[in-house]
Amino acid sequence: MNGNQIQGLIGMTATLGILVLLVLPSVLGILRERRVDRQIREAQEARGEKETQKSSSRSTVPSTATWYADGRRSKKLVSS
Repeated sequence: MNGNQIQGLIGMTATLGILVLLVLPSVLGILRERRVDRQIREAQEARGEKETQKSSSRSTVPSTATWYADGRRSKKLVSS
């Protein structure tokens, strides 16, 4: 190997090293998120097995009319 080849090899190695340093935090973050997602899913499954369905499947979120009425009530209180 001559000097130019060694210099090229050093340059490629340095470039590869910088690329690894830039990509590594993203890869570690993705792996951590997957682990957390798996833990949440397992906890929900375990919780689902312990609880029995006590309520109906209807949503407990208020309707649009309720939200509208609440907004109007609060405006009346402020303007009084």
